[in-house]
Amino acid sequence: MSECTVAVDLGGTHIRTALVAEDGRVLLSHRGATPVAAPEPTIIPQLIDQLLADRGEIPIPTRAVIGVAGVIDHESERLLAAPNLPPRWIGKLNEDWLSDVTGLSVAMANDADLAAVGESSFGAGRGHRDVVYVTISTGVGAGVVVADKLVRAALSGGEIGHTVIDRVAAAEGRPSTVEDLGSGTAIERAATAAGIVERGAAFADLVRAGDRPASDIWVEAIEAVGIGIANLAWIVAPQVVVVGGGVGMNHDLVVPILERQVAAYGPAVGGTIEVVTAALGDQAALAGAAMWWSAVGRG
Repeated sequence: MSECTVAVDLGGTHIRTALVAEDGRVLLSHRGATPVAAPEPTIIPQLIDQLLADRGEIPIPTRAVIGVAGVIDHESERLLAAPNLPPRWIGKLNEDWLSDVTGLSVAMANDADLAAVGESSFGAGRGHRDVVYVTISTGVGAGVVVADKLVRAALSGGEIGHTVIDRVAAAEGRPSTVEDLGSGTAIERAATAAGIVERGAAFADLVRAGDRPASDIWVEAIEAVGIGIANLAWIVAPQVVVVGGGVGMNHDLVVPILERQVAAYGPAVGGTIEVVTAALGDQAALAGAAMWWSAVGRG
């Protein structure tokens, strides 16, 4: 069997670890609660040790990729900020410490960037030169892959969720960014204001059933994300936009709206930009670990 990679998806609620083959297949995975009350993120090496102990005939990996929803400094390869993790963990989450405690070569990655690599290499973006991945969930994030390489600067980017799309609202201190207006959190906030108690999948089912207040909230939110994607499309000009996340995976309720927004506000030259839902679902970031080193030019 060819070499595999350890993938860690570190979230504020759950942490997943996996052994991933070179072709993106998840060979073995574990999932557990993130111990946010712990003083240090020692859960990461502990879960990696457990994963390796359970690997059976799977070859011993030499590399690990740690994905986290936050800002990564790619020059020092450390986490600078992560809204869903304990602040006291931030200083510890760097490649040097993680390499020391795991004995592996470690790379830190923004989770949307990691999912973008996964979908462009093995999922819905496979076969396309330029791919934008967008996750619509609690927040809105994105990753950009051009010619099989992740687009990144010294700091992890692709943060379309924080781009302003309503200048008047921003000046008045009201919700004004793509994430403010189009995330799952924004949908829940609007639902609460409208007296709707359904959340998550139940809210999406209301929209499918034709409930007018729920449908209006949904369309307004997804249209906001569509504006953000159209803006990013002017910069990147992708062949395909891959949409993931808990909200984004509702293909029937999301893709038609995004297609209309991109067609109306995105670039009109170079052909139609295809909008699809993620083929790998919530395993996109795990699969991305297999190609991460190549996608960021680290060999």
